[in-house]
Amino acid sequence: MIDLILCILFSSSLFVIFKLYSTYKVQTLFAIITNYFVAATFSTFFYKESIDFTTLPSKDWFLPTISLGFLFILVFYITAKTSQQIGVSVASVSSKMSLVIPVLAGVILYKEELGIIKIVGIILALIAVYFASLKDRTITVKTGTLVLPLLLFLGSGFVDTSIKYIQATYVPKHEFPFFCTVVFTSAGIFGVLFILIRSFKVPLKINYRNILGGLVLGIFNYLTLHFLLRALQNDFSDSSSIFTINNVATVLFSTLLGILLFKEKLIPKNWIGIGLAVISIILVALF
Repeated sequence: MIDLILCILFSSSLFVIFKLYSTYKVQTLFAIITNYFVAATFSTFFYKESIDFTTLPSKDWFLPTISLGFLFILVFYITAKTSQQIGVSVASVSSKMSLVIPVLAGVILYKEELGIIKIVGIILALIAVYFASLKDRTITVKTGTLVLPLLLFLGSGFVDTSIKYIQATYVPKHEFPFFCTVVFTSAGIFGVLFILIRSFKVPLKINYRNILGGLVLGIFNYLTLHFLLRALQNDFSDSSSIFTINNVATVLFSTLLGILLFKEKLIPKNWIGIGLAVISIILVALF
């Protein structure tokens, strides 16, 4: 349970970091790419065995992990844009509402059983994140802007499902840090290729803000994935419960951070969502 709590804390902090990027004029894409190489370095540091990169292509999880790296940087970039353009709470809700995707995958792929009370808890969780994402009627949201939360929802759900599938199917527990190194490195390489192509039109500035922003994000990003993998490996609960608790609790904590740090205002329906989220966590965690 400690692993899950730590995952929630670090995951919630990612949205705050993205929000601070716009405040301190950090170039989001450059910082995200830097973050992945920082996270890969941390993963390598915590891998206790000797690393033989020549054996990588022969590992069953190598190619799926490379693909996951591409998805990582794509979803991370969408998360950053959603946080900056719409708000921390909406970005958090859009990504964490995707819990329905890995939960369904757990039932279909791993034959996990959902009791009536747990099903009620998951339904309440979805209702909770909907209410938590509602904005005041006076705020006009352009139709085009809604594409970002939708893409974030789908992308986050697929990332969570892929992590669970690769972790359960291919990666031994002792290779978790090595797996993290590969997924973070591949994400960084895809990012570098992207900015090399993009730099012909939009030059990127290499400055201390971008480097520092990537350094902080990389540390928190590594710790988020590290503790999520550890939580999924524990025997105290199945993956459907882990993802539900993790995602809904992250919504609660990141929304609280949005209120305290950025003065984001909540309407009564948002508070209803928060209340339902607490109830859903209790139902899923205890039953």
